[in-house]
Amino acid sequence: MSAEEAAPEFSMKNKLSDLNDHLFAQIERLGDEDLSDEQIEKEAKRADAIVSVADQIIKNADLQLKAATLLAGHGYHFAPHLASIAPQPERKSITQGEMQ
Repeated sequence: MSAEEAAPEFSMKNKLSDLNDHLFAQIERLGDEDLSDEQIEKEAKRADAIVSVADQIIKNADLQLKAATLLAGHGYHFAPHLASIAPQPERKSITQGEMQ
């Protein structure tokens, strides 16, 4: 079996609303009064890891929003400099009544 066949298919389709759901689910787990001290410690470590990842996701989303705001406010002449942040949109021009 090749490495490609053995590797599970991985596709990110999450949204920021999903992150919100994960954060609230962790709050609910931390608030479970039936947890032992050991389980509480385990959930607290898990919460720290989730918060660390969530912070990075939020920073990335903020950067994407800033890039979109820059493009919306100042035009696409900045787009080549932002290629590493977000894919460049397809631009079409109209020439002699036709779209190219």
